[in-house]
Amino acid sequence: MTADPGGLTVVAGHPTTEEVAALTAAVTAVLAARAAGNRAAAARRQAGGWADRSRLLRAPLAPGPGAWRRSARP
Repeated sequence: MTADPGGLTVVAGHPTTEEVAALTAAVTAVLAARAAGNRAAAARRQAGGWADRSRLLRAPLAPGPGAWRRSARP
């Protein structure tokens, strides 16, 4: 078992330097994409909800007795 300075630990096999570099690049890309998604979500929250397009969707239908009467009410 070997450990590299980046914190990744190889528990099986003998990867080459290129394979470790490819894994490091892939993990870095995933973490960067998550961070960008978190920043975008924070920006939407900071806008007070005006940027959230889901507010334009209607409420789900509530079928049941008398539902046709309730459909005419706002």
